[in-house]
Amino acid sequence: MHDFKFALNTSTLFPFELDVIEQIRVAAEAGYDGIELWVKDIESYLKEGGSLKTIKEFLSDRNISVVNAITFFKWSDADESTRVKGLVEAEQEMLLLKEIGCKAVAAPPSGNMDDLELEIIAEHFTALTTIAKRMDMEVYLEFWGKANKLATLSEAMYVAMESGLSDVKFLLDPFHMYTGGSYFTSLSYLNQRNIGIFHVNDYPENPTKEQITDSERLFPGDGVAPTEEIANYLEEMNYQGYLSLELFIENYSNRSALEVATHGLKKMKQTYLPNK
Repeated sequence: MHDFKFALNTSTLFPFELDVIEQIRVAAEAGYDGIELWVKDIESYLKEGGSLKTIKEFLSDRNISVVNAITFFKWSDADESTRVKGLVEAEQEMLLLKEIGCKAVAAPPSGNMDDLELEIIAEHFTALTTIAKRMDMEVYLEFWGKANKLATLSEAMYVAMESGLSDVKFLLDPFHMYTGGSYFTSLSYLNQRNIGIFHVNDYPENPTKEQITDSERLFPGDGVAPTEEIANYLEEMNYQGYLSLELFIENYSNRSALEVATHGLKKMKQTYLPNK
């Protein structure tokens, strides 16, 4: 029996240019359990005179949680000064996120890692995790399908094993598994403790995985991703965490933000909870 919770990654709402408060309002009204906020949007809201207290109260009033945050500090980089600066930024952003009740942040390959060995990246991830644990935060190791390094689930698993940490969690995404050439069967090597959050999306048969861009992601069920197979793997490992809709569609025609969010939740439940 599938027992997932549902979140909205606010990249899905980018075309509507909403501030953080409006993003939260839309996600809550559409019926999501959680939301993934982008740090850049939080910072923009604060620059416009908003407060972290207002965000936290708005979340509480609408009974929705910030389950993860998206940001791009360079926690691993071939240039040591860049990496150190990235760790300082990471600590500052985690402090900000704690103020609104968020306890996790994504750690994608956003630095210049091309010439780094995976063992070195693992050391860098351990350093980042040490900072996070000191602050009672989690970091979710993310791979990007089109990155030159840390592009596949197997690379991410290797980094996790070489980190010396016993509790690394991954941010998984079907689009990145597809574009990077990861086998979906590799999900069978994971258990529910290994997944911090699972992004949900789909993709068309064309363009090819080499040519496709983020903006061509589709709602789940509208493309050729093996969604039923993915859902079954998650069920077999007893994953009960969040599925988070992450799209980068640039134009939803005449749909409103609320209509897009509502449609997205409906598609997620149709494809990941087919028998409910």
